[in-house]
Amino acid sequence: MEVAVIFFVIAVIFITQSVKVVPQQHAWVVERLGKYNGTLMPGLNFLVPFVDKVAYKHLLKEVPLDIASQVCITRDNTQLQVDGILYFQVTDAMRASYGSSNYIIAISQLAQTSLRSVIGKLELDKTFEERDIINAQVVQAIDEAALNWGVKVLRYEIKDLTPPKEILHAMQQQITAEREKRALIAASEGRRQEQINIATGEREAFIARSEGEKQAAINNAQGEAAAILAVAEANAQAIERVAAAIRQPGGEQAVQLKVAEKAVEAYSRVAADATTTLIVPSNMTEVAALVGSAMKMVQGHKASGS
Repeated sequence: MEVAVIFFVIAVIFITQSVKVVPQQHAWVVERLGKYNGTLMPGLNFLVPFVDKVAYKHLLKEVPLDIASQVCITRDNTQLQVDGILYFQVTDAMRASYGSSNYIIAISQLAQTSLRSVIGKLELDKTFEERDIINAQVVQAIDEAALNWGVKVLRYEIKDLTPPKEILHAMQQQITAEREKRALIAASEGRRQEQINIATGEREAFIARSEGEKQAAINNAQGEAAAILAVAEANAQAIERVAAAIRQPGGEQAVQLKVAEKAVEAYSRVAADATTTLIVPSNMTEVAALVGSAMKMVQGHKASGS
């Protein structure tokens, strides 16, 4: 019975030492008598008991690594407190086991030195504007060295850039001044546009008024011309009718009578004016002579018309 138990224990130990189940996204490095023998992939694997052993176990997933905060000096001698995070992945289990005694510490230290070197080439303002460039340069610098360690650096991200309080206060003042400057420029542009709009409106209104005045003057002139023409035509028609009436039988007597009436009417108006001194001709035959002279003029006009 004791022998059976001993054999059972030996069998369990034998199976435990010879059968290995590797989880997914893991890689185990096997050494045979202290020398690298191979890498176990995920799944069921068999080893030689007491000869082979699993020396290293590596996780093949992407691993985030927090990079400790450090002080970096920019090109214009400004101190910055910088911290970041690095993402890497083991791609070669054998190199990760024998390429470096501790590839995690090596990557962390290299990330810090690379970051200081990159930021030292930039001025303070550029460090805030070119984070993507800084991240890419750090990844490139680390990745070249990490290849010998069986590690692939995927990306690096700066979590925070903190300048000294004095620099931060000066930057805030600069930002405030810049915003005030933009506000003043915007206000001046608004006033300028307002003045332009007012001037344009006044000019258009003046043009509209002048066009209206011009059209009104043209209309008045045309109206006056039409009125003068109408009066002239009416006078011409009246004269023609008078001349035609004079040529009719008894026309001359009617003209004499009309002229006499006008003469008497004129004398009556003059006599009615209290401030006018009327001198009556001693010989009233002069009135008849005046009427005769008018009739001679009418007859002369008639003769010339015929």
